Amino acid sequence: MGSAKPTPVSTYRLQITEDFDLFEAARRLPYLHDLGVDWVYLSPLLTAEAGSAHGYDVATHDHVDPSRGGEAGLAALSREARRLGMGVLVDIVPNHVGVAAPAEGTWWWDVLRYGRESEHATAFDVDWAAGDGRVLVPVVGDDDLGHDGGPVGHLRVIETPTGQRLCYHDHGFPIAPGTADDLGQEVDGRIVDAATVHGRQHYELVHWRRADTDLNYRRFFAVSTLAAVRVEDPEVFAASHVEIKRWFDEGLVDGLRVDHPDGLRDPEGYLADLAALTGGAYVLVEKILALRDGSRATSSGTGPVEELPRSWATAGSTGYDVLALIDRVLTDPAGEGALDDLETRLRGAPVDWQAMVHDTKRAVADGILQAEVRRITREVVSSIGVGPASPEVVADAVAELLACFPVYRSYLPEGREHLDRAVALARQHRPDLAPTLDVLLPVLSDPHTAPALRFQQTSGMVMAKGVEDCAFYRWSRLTSLTEVGGDPSVFAVSPSEFHEAMRTRQRDWPLAMTCLSTHDTKRSEDVRARITTLAELPEVWAEALEALLAAAPQPDPGFGSLLWQAILGAWPAPPHPELRSRLHGYAEKAMREAGDRTTWVEPDEKYEAAVRAAVDAAFDAPEVETVLRPLLERMAGPGWVNALTAKLLSITIPGVPDVYQGSELWEQSLVDPDNRRPVDFDAREALLPSAGTATLTVHVDDPGTTKLLVTRRALILRRDRPDLFTTYAPVAATGSAAEHVLAFDRGGAITVATRLPVGLMAKGTWGDTRIELPPGRWTDVISGRAVGSGAITDVLAAYPVALLVSTGSTTGTGSTTGTGSTTGGPA
Repeated sequence: MGSAKPTPVSTYRLQITEDFDLFEAARRLPYLHDLGVDWVYLSPLLTAEAGSAHGYDVATHDHVDPSRGGEAGLAALSREARRLGMGVLVDIVPNHVGVAAPAEGTWWWDVLRYGRESEHATAFDVDWAAGDGRVLVPVVGDDDLGHDGGPVGHLRVIETPTGQRLCYHDHGFPIAPGTADDLGQEVDGRIVDAATVHGRQHYELVHWRRADTDLNYRRFFAVSTLAAVRVEDPEVFAASHVEIKRWFDEGLVDGLRVDHPDGLRDPEGYLADLAALTGGAYVLVEKILALRDGSRATSSGTGPVEELPRSWATAGSTGYDVLALIDRVLTDPAGEGALDDLETRLRGAPVDWQAMVHDTKRAVADGILQAEVRRITREVVSSIGVGPASPEVVADAVAELLACFPVYRSYLPEGREHLDRAVALARQHRPDLAPTLDVLLPVLSDPHTAPALRFQQTSGMVMAKGVEDCAFYRWSRLTSLTEVGGDPSVFAVSPSEFHEAMRTRQRDWPLAMTCLSTHDTKRSEDVRARITTLAELPEVWAEALEALLAAAPQPDPGFGSLLWQAILGAWPAPPHPELRSRLHGYAEKAMREAGDRTTWVEPDEKYEAAVRAAVDAAFDAPEVETVLRPLLERMAGPGWVNALTAKLLSITIPGVPDVYQGSELWEQSLVDPDNRRPVDFDAREALLPSAGTATLTVHVDDPGTTKLLVTRRALILRRDRPDLFTTYAPVAATGSAAEHVLAFDRGGAITVATRLPVGLMAKGTWGDTRIELPPGRWTDVISGRAVGSGAITDVLAAYPVALLVSTGSTTGTGSTTGTGSTTGGPA
């Protein structure tokens, strides 16, 4: 038997770009090591489309992107990681490739040129029959649309050093051999022009709106410029993982994060293939686990109802499920009723979250993903026929099932209960479809049929676009809860529920990732931490919001609430020069994703102008400042306490904590691309030596050095003393403020953290609150203080959080006695 593969204790995510390439990342590794990080975690590295800022639009699979440092850059980073004793985790994208700008030498270019005869035709999931033997490419603009639906203007054939190309505006496409040799000549009484040549190709340029209805290749969600790859084919898998295999053969990389496994036809089979290729390396999957069955009216909310299949060759998910639990254990359940009442007043009626989700998902299935529904329908008709039902009725039933599907997807035969639940709900919503549903259920429940396999690939797409990218922007009750992996109808979880979930995690998935912020989160960790305080201040928030809406009127007060929560959460002091443009960018994305008043394709200028005016009023209107400034100061201190608690929890609960780039200081980014901005590592390195004397303030302009201190000392203890983090047991608190304590013992390291800080401040003192510590002498690793007893006034005398170890167990933590003061609660 071979030696066990390495696993990380913690990771630090870096976004590798042209401006922050692998060489620059290597230069920053000593800082990450000093911070306490075990493995560096890199965004996708394979060659992406030109100008890509994220790397998820992989163009070729056989080398590292030269613009990101190339092969030499990865080698340099790996050498430096090895010198420091660090591991390397890399994000990979098996589901799709970028096809926005087809380039010579890519698989997509070859398929466009040679069609079904291309050596790479089987790499893509194309329904050739639906396109009459051609790939439909939806790029034609409204002004160039001919009567036949094809382009009539701006189409030309050009000569290049490598051959002829068919160009439409700035798009360039290959020309099949021999199809343009007679260009300019008369054939059958007509001069052969670019349009004639276009008609001879293995692709057809069509109106951009046809992507929604007629696209005949699988894609990533509704992004037609990301064409899906059939990695279930062994030859395609081998060809698309040739460079990844080299990384492991040469010892450059230690583990992988798999992007969007739910898009794959056979995730379990793919992960088995990946394990064989890597020799059983550490692998995580970006799997969104539903916090509750989205089809049901009630749920305890204690943990994910959608569990990761145990049969998968993976260490676990990337942690959105745990993020949701951390946020909710810090949310005051007493605020739910008042915030519900406020939302009802703003919207004019109570929000029925389950009904909203059904309707937004159904709109997605009938709209931007209708092409996928039609393809499932064609496969159903091809497989079993439809009896008396027309294809249109079958499509209607498929769309209704997708709208009713309670989780992201099933992995038949696992998850059959979710399909049964969807059928039952569809019968309730649409009793007229019952006969068709009876026909569909046997075929969609058979894991070997084409319709069932494609339905599974599609249900997650509908969920993501209908919920995360739409409904999340239509419910503003408490926007810290509308986060990836979360269900905003689950308002809070109790400490006992949290502890139970963590015991389960320790037992089942001890090496899964824990995250607070990612490149995909709607709001970063400290934005959510500040917004969470509104659950403790519902009346204060309602009064302030009324004044803000009066000062900057909004046509949709409900969206106005969402916008002002974002402004409050992201507001630093002093405001950064780019904050106004960042908030404008967020507002535009949020209102268009909501899609009920304005959209990306049909923007409502009057509505959007009113929203932009509110953003500007936050900077320019004195009447807004008189409301905003005191509200920010009221929220700032408790928000920082929430943030420190969330950070310490994320680092010390079971799992592998990930620190998203820059989040060792306050992280107040909003949705992408805002959360992918460059990080000032020089500033963080300069602050690191002085973090031991950090003092937390209650003000908006706190520099964040206390968070740096908490992050560093907790990471170092986890890395250097893994023996202290092998079990999980709740530590009970007693006394007058016991509800404000969240504590647990990981097997020698005891986390003690403050929750519900506004309520604690109202009490004025910890009073007789205490925890029972095992016999012995204890040290708080965060502050470096000796802790003489379990009295919380002693344990949390320096900071709102503490990490206790038996005296003599702090080797390697770099602890020095802190001079910090208590914030957000009494000492």
